[in-house]
Amino acid sequence: MAISDYNPFAKREEFSRTNLLAYKILTIVSWLLLVIFGAIYTFQKPGDCSKHHHCHTIWGQNNHNPSGFSVNSVLTSIYWVVVLIFQAHYVRFLWSAEKDYVTSAANVGSHFILHNLLTFGFIMFWVRGMFWQGELFLIINLFNLTFLYFGHSATPLIIHAPIVSAPLAWNYVAILWNGAAMVGHGRTSLAAHVVANLFIWGLLMLGLFFLAVFKDYTIGIELAILALSLAFGQIATKPVALQWIFAFVIAGVLFVLSIAVAAPKLFGADRSARQEGAIVSEDRERAPLLDDRE
Repeated sequence: MAISDYNPFAKREEFSRTNLLAYKILTIVSWLLLVIFGAIYTFQKPGDCSKHHHCHTIWGQNNHNPSGFSVNSVLTSIYWVVVLIFQAHYVRFLWSAEKDYVTSAANVGSHFILHNLLTFGFIMFWVRGMFWQGELFLIINLFNLTFLYFGHSATPLIIHAPIVSAPLAWNYVAILWNGAAMVGHGRTSLAAHVVANLFIWGLLMLGLFFLAVFKDYTIGIELAILALSLAFGQIATKPVALQWIFAFVIAGVLFVLSIAVAAPKLFGADRSARQEGAIVSEDRERAPLLDDRE
């Protein structure tokens, strides 16, 4: 047997019944783990904290540690509720009668399961004020999701958006969000705000990269929504500041450019064409990124 047969992250053309059963069970269990504990800690802080840790709910921690990357709890919660609903829809593709969809769903399964576990771990650290450990989990997940993105560029849109691009967009924002809480300067440090004023433009650079190179309007829209959440969060944190102005500008630019890229695809003008710069080779018999299969 080839080494790739033992690699759960290797791309395969088909999966055995045993492998599919394992993906079905682990996908559902890891997703439920994230959903259940995410919901619990949205409304309740952990009860096992020592006096050395500052325990809060997910959004209580956001408010307790105001920084240049504090986000709006309502908009970010809506973002995640929508993503989780579409992720639940993704799970059904593991039972699909269409082999292409089963294969696509299973191929991203290992990365998705790892993402769920790492995000669950991050939540456990975040609500307990253990930011250094949380940052490590987010960085590991960044590598996981980046490998997922570049390794599965031909994934159908209905799977790509909730499983690949939406978690990647959030994970990048979460690294900044948690990192700002980790350094602990909050709104009192001028240096922290200057650094935040610079780092926030990374959202725009990341979005422009995926829009220009891969014509991926999903991650552009997702980053625009998260930038908008950041803008509202910054208004609440420090009304007189550049950060929320920058965030609104970034959200607006990404949204407009994403719509411009999406329009030809959504209305059929670019449906049969391969996108320029995609990491899908010309001779590979796979649909290009963001092309839905009939």
